[in-house]
Amino acid sequence: MEGGWTEALRPRQPEAAKPRSETTRARANLIPATASTTEPAAVPLLNIANILTVARILIVPLFLLALFAGTGHDTGWRVLAAALFGLAAITDRIDGQLARKYGLVTDFGKLADPIADKALIGAALIGLSALGDVAWWITVVIIVRELGITLLRLAVVRRGVIPAGRGGKLKTLVQSLAIAVLLLPLSGAFATAGLWLMYLAVALTVVTGLDYVVQAARLWSGPATRR
Repeated sequence: MEGGWTEALRPRQPEAAKPRSETTRARANLIPATASTTEPAAVPLLNIANILTVARILIVPLFLLALFAGTGHDTGWRVLAAALFGLAAITDRIDGQLARKYGLVTDFGKLADPIADKALIGAALIGLSALGDVAWWITVVIIVRELGITLLRLAVVRRGVIPAGRGGKLKTLVQSLAIAVLLLPLSGAFATAGLWLMYLAVALTVVTGLDYVVQAARLWSGPATRR
């Protein structure tokens, strides 16, 4: 009895005296295995961002039909063409925001989105030049720059990715505004403002294009990215 009471009253050794490795392994066994083995769900191809991108591509032929309807300068058709262009330009901004906000970025979207943008801008510029509203040299400069930068990005893709900067986004915005104004059946100071916006768009197109060339040269002179 005395030995039992003495043993019961004796202070126990703290668990910290156990080997540290055993305590660590015991705690590790309490962690659910699913916490480290859960994989993120795949992004579905058919999502709202990709649907808007495809819709923008489908709007392009409808836009051209409205632009060339009648004589090409009918007030009603030109307003409709400007409305279709504005709708397509708005979806360009919305689908990108949705893809980034809700994690809907897909390989299809990365490929289709710039194609849709270039198809819309290129179709509008060629159509306006064919109708005599925009000089052909402006259309050639912008289209050659867009195609050249796309090929340049593909050429240096093994060494890195050239991100879209603020200058490129500003260039796209000014291009879209200039085209929208020139599509509308305006005259006088409004038509002149549209032309000056287009000249500004051309200047931004050239400046940002040179910036991309500089970035591509830096990537090309650096080490290739391993895949």
